[in-house]
Amino acid sequence: MKNWKKIVVITLASLSLALVLIGCGSKQTAQEDTSKSDAETATKYKYGKIDIPGKDGALCGAPIYIAYEKGFFAEEGFDVNLISADTETRKIGLNNGTIPIVNGDFQFFPSIEEGVKVKVVDGLHFGCIKIIVPKGSPIKSAKDLKGKKVGVDEIGGTPFQVASVWLENAGIVAKNNKDVTFVPYNDGNLEIAAAEKGEIDAAAIWDPFGALAIKNKGFQKIFDLSEDPLFAGKYCCFLYASEKYLKESPEKVAALLRAYNKAQDWIHHNPAEAVQIISDKKYSAISDKELAEELVKSYSYPAHEDQSASRVKENVLYFVRELAKIGYLKTKDPDKFASQIYYEVKK
Repeated sequence: MKNWKKIVVITLASLSLALVLIGCGSKQTAQEDTSKSDAETATKYKYGKIDIPGKDGALCGAPIYIAYEKGFFAEEGFDVNLISADTETRKIGLNNGTIPIVNGDFQFFPSIEEGVKVKVVDGLHFGCIKIIVPKGSPIKSAKDLKGKKVGVDEIGGTPFQVASVWLENAGIVAKNNKDVTFVPYNDGNLEIAAAEKGEIDAAAIWDPFGALAIKNKGFQKIFDLSEDPLFAGKYCCFLYASEKYLKESPEKVAALLRAYNKAQDWIHHNPAEAVQIISDKKYSAISDKELAEELVKSYSYPAHEDQSASRVKENVLYFVRELAKIGYLKTKDPDKFASQIYYEVKK
């Protein structure tokens, strides 16, 4: 009996030791696999992982989606993680360097004036905002909006600023709701519905909401950012880089801009395929591909031969002057401010 007990004890001890060894071996293998995976990532992606806002559903964010899907970010050494981020989150990320680059418009200019550490580093595309009125509306021009209500996505946002510049240049005082009243809606569909009900007289709105309302609901266009003389041929959306990133890793910003430029160039030559990719991958809810292709073409994503630092700088200066003229920028020296917020990156 004693011998039997000894055998049982020895067997159990051996089994326990074997399990410990197996467990240690598994842990070691897992650690080796993790190290191997990290090493492979480091080898494949020169600059490693970064977060870029690219899930807002906007069609005009096409260069981000295409740079990701066509591998342009990867070619330039980045393992990109596309994230959702509202305007405030983008500003915070740029300011502290956790987000290296974002696409944005001139609503960032006042934020820079208020201390957000970010620079304009490139142009992205042209017009993507319209001002529309319901079918049968007597409103045909900026002057007709005096005393009326205009819907926007947010007070201080880009449609708000665009409408203000347009109105002020026509002699309609937009600041402080003097000659027009701006009404904010956090959803484009709600803005269109409000116009249909007569709650507002016009809607200053992003595509594709404006284009869809014109095509499907009989709305009339009284302003188009891509066509109006004040804005035509000028960037409405730019690329902004974190000052922290520019100081600490200028070569990374240059590589990111090369990826964006490749995407712009590709979209310029392949608008239909770009729309197909954006639709298939569900980056933007596209119900009308033909219309989406028309819009993408109207944004005039620049080919490499059309992209120049001087053009971007000129556009920045133009909009700084316009925003300062109507009091949306506090600067007394628009030319100096424009030179301070633009940074030319050597690509």
